[in-house]
Amino acid sequence: MSMMAMTIRNSASRGTMMSRQIYGLRSMSSWWKNVEPAPKDPILGVTEAFLADPSPDKVNVGVGAYRDDNGKPVVLDCVREAERRIAGTSFMEYLPMGGSVKMVDETLKLAYGDNSEFIKDKRIAAVQSLSGTGACRLFADFQKRFRPDSQIYIPVPTWSNHHNIWRDAQVTQKTYHYYHPETKGLDFSGLMDDVKNAPEGSFFLLHACAHNPTGVDPTEEQWREISQLFKAKKHFAFFDMAYQGFASGDPERDAKSIRIFLEDGHHIGISQSYAKNMGLYGQRVGCLSVLCEDEKQAVTVKSQLQQLARPMYSNPPLHGAQIVSTILGDPELKSLWLKEVKVMADRIIGMRTSLRESLEKLGSPLSWEHVTKQIGMFCYSGMTPEQVDRLTSEYHIYMTRNGRISMAGVTTGNVGYLANAIHEVTKSS
Repeated sequence: MSMMAMTIRNSASRGTMMSRQIYGLRSMSSWWKNVEPAPKDPILGVTEAFLADPSPDKVNVGVGAYRDDNGKPVVLDCVREAERRIAGTSFMEYLPMGGSVKMVDETLKLAYGDNSEFIKDKRIAAVQSLSGTGACRLFADFQKRFRPDSQIYIPVPTWSNHHNIWRDAQVTQKTYHYYHPETKGLDFSGLMDDVKNAPEGSFFLLHACAHNPTGVDPTEEQWREISQLFKAKKHFAFFDMAYQGFASGDPERDAKSIRIFLEDGHHIGISQSYAKNMGLYGQRVGCLSVLCEDEKQAVTVKSQLQQLARPMYSNPPLHGAQIVSTILGDPELKSLWLKEVKVMADRIIGMRTSLRESLEKLGSPLSWEHVTKQIGMFCYSGMTPEQVDRLTSEYHIYMTRNGRISMAGVTTGNVGYLANAIHEVTKSS
């Protein structure tokens, strides 16, 4: 072959290789060209905006975590002592797929009662979960797999992530009335009508206590009526209990709704979390439980819950579970925890009183009675999105646009400033 022919051939070969490389790069770069930015989380976005604000007067009442009266995060003394006892005492091996047996056992006592017959009879299928979110997601997937044609009824409003959880589990969602905007309380008649009109055997998501975001809970008598109607309609109640102990300061009182349903013979599901009541936000410690017909069914259901967890995260984290089981398994530490959780709850309740009194002293033409009637971390203020925008732009006060105030962000140092700002943006309403 002549030198010219070889040169032409090599040049053509290089051109082919180059075009293949360019084509390959184009092909790979186009894999994600249709991906658009996800919408910002409405709650996490508030914190981002707050952090970016240079104003010395800024206040964050959008935060979903407890703060002390200086606005600082808190680690409970019982948690620090549990960590001290745990340090260096065990290996870092995997937990079983179902998690820490000791942690789960202690957690079930909180929800079902220390002397629960259901625990004694081993009728509860329970697994450690990635906090309350993970428990809800596991149950949503369980519901979809074994009741594929079912729907989930979710209250209006609810914690925004509830919708994401059941949506991604591909469970059809319906809603039921819950909050009454005019009274800023419970729409009990609307709730009961929706429960009554739902197809027999429907799934309902219920907040066990300290409803998020409204802080509005049914009374004990209303819970009893709801339970009786559920029984008549053969509905399934799934309780999300993210605030046990944190709502009233008494874990037994905060579990009353669940105990009523158990007394009435319901087979329920429960999501439990230690994020709020032990301050273990970043440890992601929770539990999912399902009350079954008998021990045999509980073993079967638990095996399926573990099977669902396996491809998701394989098994849950160790350290947080050790903290919880150490605290709840030791009478001295448990007693300390009960005192500390009451301190947190009492501070929140005290800030509700201070905020209401401050608004009333300013001569607000509106009623702020709902501030002290509601319970838990959040207060559904009744402010409009436009009023919330004014709070942010004029006073550097940050909260979600639905008017939800995180009482954890209210302190003796800022409650007067907050009340004055709220008064200014609402006085012409």
